[in-house]
Amino acid sequence: MKTVPAEVTTWYLEQTSPGDLVPARPAPVQIVRAEVPSPEFARYLYTAVGGPHNWTDRLVWSHDHWQEHLTRPGVEIWTAWDRGTPAGYVELLPPEDGAVEIICFGLVPSFIGRGIGGHLLSEGTARAWDLAARWPGLPATTRVWLHTCSLDGPAAVPNYTRRGFRVYATRTRVEDVWERPLGPWPGAR
Repeated sequence: MKTVPAEVTTWYLEQTSPGDLVPARPAPVQIVRAEVPSPEFARYLYTAVGGPHNWTDRLVWSHDHWQEHLTRPGVEIWTAWDRGTPAGYVELLPPEDGAVEIICFGLVPSFIGRGIGGHLLSEGTARAWDLAARWPGLPATTRVWLHTCSLDGPAAVPNYTRRGFRVYATRTRVEDVWERPLGPWPGAR
C-alpha cells in the first residue's frame, strides 16, 4: 500500500484544573488500569483503536522499545472492558513540569456509538489529574493535554470539548498518510 499527501488539521486541547472536567454519564463498562506492562497488549490496543485513523508512529517500535516505554514511571494504560472484551483505552504519559499528556485515546471500532467514549475519557482524564498519587516522586498534575487530528473520528473534538477540554492551538499541514487506513489488520474496514 502507498502513502498520499493529505491536508491534516491538528487540534491541541487542554484542561488547567481538575474542576475543568465535565464527566460524562457512566457507561456499562469496567475501566481498569493495566498494571502489568505488556508490549503485546499495548500494541494490540494501539492497532485496534488507531488502525482506522492512520496511527502508524508506533508500528515500527520493537518489543524492547514498547517495554521500555511502558515501564517508565507514570505511564499508564486504562482499558474499558465490556463483558470481558477490551472496548477502548486511554494512555497517559507522565507529567513534564506537571503536564500529563493523554497520548492515546479511543475505542475499538465495533464499540463506537455505544456511549462508552465519553465515560472512558472522563475516567482517563480523572486518572491524569490524580496520577502523582499513584507515582510518588512525580510532580502533581497542573495541566492535562492532548492532541487530535482530522484523521481521527468525527466525534473526537466534540467529545473532548464536552468533557471540558479547550482548544489552545490548531495547526494544518500536508502530511503523507496511507492511501487507505490500515485498520486493525490488513484488509480491515
